[in-house]
Amino acid sequence: MTIYAIGDLHLPGGDNKPMDVFGPHWEGHFEKISLDWRERVQPEDTVLIPGDISWAMQVQEAQGDLAAIGALPGKKILLRGNHDYWWCGITRLRDMLPPGIYAVQNDAVRLEDTVFCGTRGWTLPGGAPEDEKIYSRELQRMEMSLNRAMALRGGRLVVMCHYPPLGEGGAETRLSQLLEQYPVDDVVYGHLHGASLRGAVTGTVHGIRYHCVSCDGLGFRLYRLPDEKVADHPNGGAGIDA
Repeated sequence: MTIYAIGDLHLPGGDNKPMDVFGPHWEGHFEKISLDWRERVQPEDTVLIPGDISWAMQVQEAQGDLAAIGALPGKKILLRGNHDYWWCGITRLRDMLPPGIYAVQNDAVRLEDTVFCGTRGWTLPGGAPEDEKIYSRELQRMEMSLNRAMALRGGRLVVMCHYPPLGEGGAETRLSQLLEQYPVDDVVYGHLHGASLRGAVTGTVHGIRYHCVSCDGLGFRLYRLPDEKVADHPNGGAGIDA
């Protein structure tokens, strides 16, 4: 199984919402993604989509977008982003997802020997009480998801976030410190666009490989994760079977 990732698809949600209003490079962006996807992804592969999937406001409006994703090769794992207002109760959502699509919410999923978990995250608190409240809640959700991942006992652990888990320049945060308490191999995240992509961290920080996978930052091509787990992992190199 090869693991790919691409975030922030921003599909139209049943409405005419062209993304090229954000720049000409967005014109026909999903067609570009789909072409690359079909050329590279095999049925046994997995594609991670860490949020901002559809502009739909109601889950019924997102069904066309979910069907378009479902028609592409491979298995897919979805995570909610800050613009995914259509995301409904997880039981209802899972009941309506096309075959081969999984949704993660406060839990984890194991495919072959790899366990995937995560949560949306939030902007780093800067003194606003509401941001602090939401960020703290997301920390709790991440811990729930990580604990569920540990219970599934796979050999590799991949975490999905929507918001960047690290601060500017790769600075530690409460979220990254939480991740370092577990044998996390890779973290994929999105949310950043345009000029903000210059501050994105893609590289190893304290034994964890971070990957920014916003689709425009990738040139609307899927990102391929390393094929192997982290060797000599400082946070539990034996994997979560240990």
